[in-house]
Amino acid sequence: MPQMRYAILQLDQQLEFVAMPSSYSYQLTALNQRLHKELDKLTADDVPRLPKVIAECDDLELIGTTYTLIQGLEYLNRLEKSFAGIQEKSYPLISLLTEIRALQAQLEQWYEEEFEG
Repeated sequence: MPQMRYAILQLDQQLEFVAMPSSYSYQLTALNQRLHKELDKLTADDVPRLPKVIAECDDLELIGTTYTLIQGLEYLNRLEKSFAGIQEKSYPLISLLTEIRALQAQLEQWYEEEFEG
């Protein structure tokens, strides 16, 4: 079983729990911080609301059915889709998409090696 790390994200009063391979969890947190830093610079009308990483932990056991665990690749696929849909004209959105897609590609490769190799 691969070593996982868990990111806890918050948007308003809603929490999300994302499972990442331990060696990539810091990249998700760094990407999240970078995206938050740049969100205010976007001028499009359809900028998605983005939760903030508020904590990371090595062990996580969710109790009950209120919350679900999201796999890192699933979260990044969702993130990429939401940012790819932005109709931005003033800010170089491509740099943010490049960062999202780079981590997405790394995780895809990790999953291939870990579960198919």
